[in-house]
Order: sequence, then structure tokens, then C-alpha cells
Amino acid sequence: MSNNRYEDCVKYMQAQLPMYHRVGAAAYKTDITNTVLLCEHFGNPQNKLQCIHIAGTNGKTSSSHFMASILQKAGYKVGLYTSPHLIDFRERIIVDGKMIDKDYVADFVESNKAVFEKLHPSFFEMTFVLAVKYFVDMKVDYAVIEVGLGGRLDSTNVITPLVSMITNIGFDHTQFLGNTLPAIAFEKAGIIKKNVPAVIGETQPETTMVYVKKAFQEDAPLIFADQVFQISDVVQTMDKLSFKAVSGLTDEVYDVESALVGHYEIKNITSVLATVEVLSKQVFIPKQAVLDGLKSSILRGRWDIIGRNPLIVCDTGHNAEGLAETLEMISFAKYRRLHIIFGAVSDKKMDKTINLFPKDATYYFCRPDIPRGMNVDVLTGWFAKAGISGTTYESCMDALQAAKAAASPDDLIYVGGSTFVVADILSSLH
Repeated sequence: MSNNRYEDCVKYMQAQLPMYHRVGAAAYKTDITNTVLLCEHFGNPQNKLQCIHIAGTNGKTSSSHFMASILQKAGYKVGLYTSPHLIDFRERIIVDGKMIDKDYVADFVESNKAVFEKLHPSFFEMTFVLAVKYFVDMKVDYAVIEVGLGGRLDSTNVITPLVSMITNIGFDHTQFLGNTLPAIAFEKAGIIKKNVPAVIGETQPETTMVYVKKAFQEDAPLIFADQVFQISDVVQTMDKLSFKAVSGLTDEVYDVESALVGHYEIKNITSVLATVEVLSKQVFIPKQAVLDGLKSSILRGRWDIIGRNPLIVCDTGHNAEGLAETLEMISFAKYRRLHIIFGAVSDKKMDKTINLFPKDATYYFCRPDIPRGMNVDVLTGWFAKAGISGTTYESCMDALQAAKAAASPDDLIYVGGSTFVVADILSSLH
């Protein structure tokens, strides 16, 4: 097919129908009516799928990839829906590791413009319905569905899954989800369905009773993964993550090796293991498939090493909790000097983030190439409050080139602050 036809259709989706990750609040919907109407138009494909639903502030994309990889290794045909994408829109919709066909995307858009222009769905609503329709047409055995934002009012919440999983709760998107952890947890807990088991990845005192109450209301079996598994023998390097996980549910012992090496993946993998054990009551999943799936799962942008001598690492952790985990990974590294390339989005509250950063690093401030990108002067003002100064650059790639020119072979260059800083860098290198 003509590449232009596909690209024109993606541009139509982005231009006609706002995309939250690019423009922010203007694209946020406070109900799922449009999703329901769109699904009805296409014959309710979401009801023809067997799904695993994954929410959380951090770690839900990694967890979704782990889960899809495990099910694939178990011999099933698996659909995977995640967001946002880094380089190619089609990263959001994958079957057995292969991105959705460009022709399918173009046909979907061109054939249904009348209903889109009648309902005016958001970019995310449109993309989600595209995904579930594609998964049905591809006859997948299982679909792993990642929540976009929140849970209760997210477009994906029209599904009834086999199991629901919530990784953790942190302060992100507070303008939509609430300013307290219990309020945010209430929104995430909205994915817990009647009689559907739910797995919570991380026990947090402020949120525990929110989940317990919701699970009781829905008569949903509830498991806290970090209370079920004992972790030991952790080996953490820049290129390796391995550990032993002993299940309190089944007494099973997992000798885990992960292709995603960030230290924070331990929590995600523990949550996935608990979810697999719950799911195994309905779906046959051999233990070896679990180990092979964890070992082979690959996801760009998560402690993503894109260069050596100096070591250059991209990571999409972008809120206080995620950045704290990333900076912990940096603390495991050996380097002479640390260079930090940092950009953010304009609606990001930096007050909980700034004091996490080391004052002895060299900073390169940039703006990601999206409408939501934070002005570099505003960004430097935030860092100045913590006594940190740096140099500003017009693009993320300019900042990376400057850091590479200044760095010695035994230095470390970290690229992050926003998913879109990482996306700009990876797109430039693609």
C-alpha cells in the first residue's frame, strides 16, 4: 500500500480527534459514552475477547508486555494494547509481537469517518476500538489491555476481563484523578469487576482499604502480590536482573531472569507472577512459559541502553515515583561523571520531583517536540529552586549531542523526565 495513505489516516486521527498525550486536558473525557457507542457500531468486539486488564501509575506497560510474552510462550495467540507509543503509532496494537498492519489502520479510518465525525470520539477512544476490533478479526486467544489513564472512566473499562491487575498508585494526572492517594486509587479500582479476581501489585497503607472495599462490593477475590511473594538472591547490574520469587499461593519457586533490567521491574514481575497464578486457574500456563516470557520480553524506553563509552540510558519514568526508581538504578551504576538530559510536559507538577535530583550532575534542559512540552525557561526555573543549574537546548537531540561531546568514555548520560523526551531521541536514532 501507499505509505502516504497510512500516514494520512494517522494524521487525521491526531488532528481531528485530540490525543491526550500530546495536548493534555483538552482530550480528557469524563465518561465512556463514546466508547460504548463506537463499540456498538462495530458489534461490540470487546465482548468477544478474553482479556487481562492492567492499570496503575507506574509499571503497567512493562507488566502488559511481560503478560503478553508469557501467554505467547504458552502457545497462545495474543493481542497487546498499550500507550503511548514512542516511534510508531502501531506500537500500541500488537498481535504476537507484530504491529498492526498499516492497511488495516487506513481501512478502519477511511471506512468509518462518518461515524467518527458524528460522535467526535477522542484519539484514545478511536484507537482502543480499533484495537479490539483488530484483535477479534485476528482471532486472538487472549488480549492484554493496558488502561490509558485512571481506570473507572477510561475507554478500556468497557471490557470484562478474566483478571484485573493494578500495579501501584502514585501522584500523576492529579488534575483528573484526585490529589490524594486514596482518591487516585478509587479511580484505578474502577477496573475491578463483579466476580473477577483482582491483583494489587503494591501494598500502600493509604490505598489498601480502597481496594478492599471495592473488591467486597464486587465480590471479587483480592490478592496483594507483594504480600504473596518472597524475593531473594537479587542480582542487579546495568545489563542483568535476576532474582528468586517464592509464591505463598502455590509454593512455586521462580528463578527469574528478566530482559528488562530496571530494579523497579522486580515489583512489576512480582505483580505479573501473582496475576499468572490467578489466571492459571482458568488458563493453562506452564511454568517454563512464565520464565521464558519474562526472559524474552523487550520494551524500548525502559532502562534502554542506547550507547556505551559513555553509557547512555533512556528511561520513561516521568513522575516522582518513577523518577525515584530510575535514580535508584543510576545509583547502581559505576561512572566518573553523571550527565542528565531532562525535559517535561507543561502540566507536570515538578515540586515533588526536583529535590530527587543530584546537584553534582551536569544538566542539559530541553523541550520535547509536542504541544504539551514544557518551556525550557520554565523548566530551568523549577530546577533553580533546588539549586540546580544547566544549559538549555532547542531540541532533545541537540542536548544529547552536547552531552556526548562533553562526556568521557567512563561517564553516564541519562535521558528522561518525560516519555516524549525519550521518544524524540529514539525517533531521531531510528
